[in-house]
Amino acid sequence: MRKQTILFDLDDTLIHCNKYFDDVLDQFADLMTTWFNGFSLQADEIKRKQYEFDSAGVHKLGFVADHFPDSLVQTYDHYTAVTGREPSETERKRLYDLGKSVYEFPDIEPYPNMAETLEHLRVQGHELFLYTGGESAIQHKKVKQMGLDAFFGDRLFVSSHKTTAVLESILSKHRFDRAKTWMIGNSLRTDVLPALETGINAIHIPAITEWQFNVIDIDVKPKRAFLRLPKLMDVPPAIERYSLV
Repeated sequence: MRKQTILFDLDDTLIHCNKYFDDVLDQFADLMTTWFNGFSLQADEIKRKQYEFDSAGVHKLGFVADHFPDSLVQTYDHYTAVTGREPSETERKRLYDLGKSVYEFPDIEPYPNMAETLEHLRVQGHELFLYTGGESAIQHKKVKQMGLDAFFGDRLFVSSHKTTAVLESILSKHRFDRAKTWMIGNSLRTDVLPALETGINAIHIPAITEWQFNVIDIDVKPKRAFLRLPKLMDVPPAIERYSLV
């Protein structure tokens, strides 16, 4: 079996992430509909507006911690302006703090068969890397909390943007053999598309709970393997089939 270089995404590939944001957004919508009672605001409408601000922040700033709590406050400010309701600094601070609370993650939940999958690949002799979007301190804290350094060591790339250009710089700097390099993740936008555009192998594993930002159409013709698998535990046998060729 030929040794492969395997880059894993972290959030919603190996560990849960989106569901914690969804929990906060539910609390946010409840607060907003309570505060704006009488203005006929619906939770779905509020969440759509929040997503507009949130996705704009990601495009501009990348995966930085402030953009999510900022998006809650921006949504609040939008509706105070639209409705004429008097804004409150106490309410704005409460929303910002609510948004920041998503990063406290006292109990992060792994995806099913996370450890077993990584151990299987490690035993097979493949070299495992973690390539994740976000702020370094937050992502390193997750890695340590989940014990993932046992599989990845210091082979961790953290970037505020996960674009084709960033992935290309990683591949070039480390001189990875693209024919034997894989990107595995849930995001079509930040995992799959950059992998296909840089000419490496890609595996898409849909998240259990997906963020709208990650869903895009893929119109790039793959140069190498492009697999869609339903779950993590399907990864080792899939890579094994290709590494025997």
